[in-house]
Amino acid sequence: MSAQTADQTSTDELSAEELAEIERKYDEGAATRPVGPRLALGLRAVALTFAVYHYLTAGFALPADHWHMGWHLSGLFILTYALFPVFKTKRAFEVRNSAFRIGNVPIFDFILMILGVASALYLGLAWRGVPMLGIDEQTFRMGNPNNYDMFFGTCLIILVLDIARRTLGWILPAIICVFIAYALFGPWFPGVLQHPGVRVRTFVSSMYFPQEGIFGVTLWVVSTIVFHFVLFGVIAQRTGLGQLFIDNATILAGRYTGGPAKVSVVSSAFFGTISGSSVANTVSTGALTIPNMKRLGYPGHFAGGVEAASSAGGQITPPIMGAAAFIMAEFLEVPYTTIVIAAIFPALLHYVGVFTVVHLMAKKLDLKGLTREALPQFAAVWREGWANIVPLIALLVVLFSGYTPYMSAFCGISVALIAGMSRVREPITLIYAAAFIAFVVWKYLGGGFDLGMSAILIACGVLGTLNPQTRIRLPQMATTFETGVKYALAVGAASAAVGIVVGVINTTGIGFRIGFMVTQGASNLGTDLHVLFDMTGLQFITVEDLTLFISLVFIAIACILMGAGIPTTALYIMLVSVAQPALAQLGIPPIASHMFVLYYGVVAEITPPVCTSAYAAAAIANSNPFRTGISAFTLGLGKVVAPMAFVYAPVLLFVSSTGFDLWEFTYTAASCIAGVVALSTAVVGYFFAPVNMAFRWLLAFAGLVFIAPSLQADLFALILCTPVILSQGLKRRANAVA
Repeated sequence: MSAQTADQTSTDELSAEELAEIERKYDEGAATRPVGPRLALGLRAVALTFAVYHYLTAGFALPADHWHMGWHLSGLFILTYALFPVFKTKRAFEVRNSAFRIGNVPIFDFILMILGVASALYLGLAWRGVPMLGIDEQTFRMGNPNNYDMFFGTCLIILVLDIARRTLGWILPAIICVFIAYALFGPWFPGVLQHPGVRVRTFVSSMYFPQEGIFGVTLWVVSTIVFHFVLFGVIAQRTGLGQLFIDNATILAGRYTGGPAKVSVVSSAFFGTISGSSVANTVSTGALTIPNMKRLGYPGHFAGGVEAASSAGGQITPPIMGAAAFIMAEFLEVPYTTIVIAAIFPALLHYVGVFTVVHLMAKKLDLKGLTREALPQFAAVWREGWANIVPLIALLVVLFSGYTPYMSAFCGISVALIAGMSRVREPITLIYAAAFIAFVVWKYLGGGFDLGMSAILIACGVLGTLNPQTRIRLPQMATTFETGVKYALAVGAASAAVGIVVGVINTTGIGFRIGFMVTQGASNLGTDLHVLFDMTGLQFITVEDLTLFISLVFIAIACILMGAGIPTTALYIMLVSVAQPALAQLGIPPIASHMFVLYYGVVAEITPPVCTSAYAAAAIANSNPFRTGISAFTLGLGKVVAPMAFVYAPVLLFVSSTGFDLWEFTYTAASCIAGVVALSTAVVGYFFAPVNMAFRWLLAFAGLVFIAPSLQADLFALILCTPVILSQGLKRRANAVA
């Protein structure tokens, strides 16, 4: 290696501490303040208790919903108020000694913490009534809360908004406050938005009592399902599954044109199967792939954009998608596996788009792949890391066999613990495997597992003990559990706060009101545009087609604009309540409209000016953040057009109520892929040879037309592409002769 290359390597590669700092900077939920050693020990105990409680209840039995969500909220309040300062100033993250601080945490935060825990647990304590305090059973207090309910309910609403602000910033709480204002001051709103208004006591009751509001479906899903999958992803990453993915992605794609960039795409797709976080995905895989891309010759902003666009796909990549996918399953009242199946082709379309841009850019820059010596050896990688795939297999087998998501997560975590901590050569450590096998036998004898499932899980437990890698010690695994809890704080706070939005929508019917406004506006605009299309002779475009398209564009723009700084899960919950009524009026199947909103919520993560994944990638690539965001957005065009495709052709989702037809699916899928390839070529400006600007615009328009799945549209798109195809063919022949 030359001295120049060595210097470049040392400059490009970042330490674990630097990567953690990047994640803290761009993932608001990772920026925590230092605390004193004694308090840190106490918080560690709280985090471990929180994790173990969720792990055990997933496998054995869930308590009543109001208790379960109360305990979950209590953990959120304790850890959030201890770790996140009131305002994220530089001084707030310094250690300061003061009589008004305990372990560097202000006493004021401890008071809020106690109020939060009391408000979260009061519901369970007063559920059956407290006669000595004059509190009736909860059933008799619905809609007519007493003074205790009003106090704790009001405290909970305010404090939930506060922990959402501390972990995620001001944007989400501000939007929720607008919804609260709409509920309370309905008579003062104009036109179709006007409603009689909700009394304060009724509002607090609706937000506080279960079934809707804070103790509604969003908090239930996060406390019962999402946290477990976050924990599984962190443990699997710690035991070596993430590295196994990167190594295999390098083996698969590293040798080809632009190898390291393709490794980034493939490894992010693999890693996305166990990670629901775009920023975590970016930092984990980008630490290796971005420096490799820069050494190969990719510009820094493009290298960062590739990683950000690929990593953003993690939330839409089956089988373990982001938290929003689990909430979607609850909203639609379908098994989570249905959502997983529906997400397969749209996720594939996204990665096809990113992969195509990467390939064409590599050809344009004449970049080569990795040398054979630089590639990991397939035999060595699997000989060392084969056991790390066993927990994922266990999780997927249970999930796709019809068991609950939290039972599959319990089994996946259990096998991951065995693969990380149990070894045949150290008999004392086999206690972990023995405990899990005993659990499986107990479930079988009680009729919980059938014989086949029991045999598979026992086999996974035994295989985990044969892991050739170095065993992870208990203190190290405890740290991993603690990390998993910290990752879940932001999504937990968001889910609790967004429950307020769900409650307001259910109480006021604002979703249907805004949906009506969207469809009416789109219908009026569509009618006007149809007159113009008639004048140009494009009579195969109907008013209904234009109304649907304009409605989709309105909703997509709303998703992207509102997604500036709002987590995908919170954005999905807010917008699907508006989009679903609007799209249902236009005849769109529910799963297609829900997927549409989810995907545009993810697009917001790589759309400037606020694109956290791209900013994290830019920090690793040492490139301009805004330019990196632009690169990520253009690379993610496949994700921009994919939602349009499956709204027009629900057959792409496999499980739509419109049915599945193999020929229709094949034709529509091919049309969509052609559209994504055309768009990708327009972005890069290169196919076999450089493409001039006029032809690039022509390809971009043709790509959008391809997405509309009809024979007339595809023929029109082919006519548009013909001059570009002929030109590229002639240039390729000329280059070959030369």
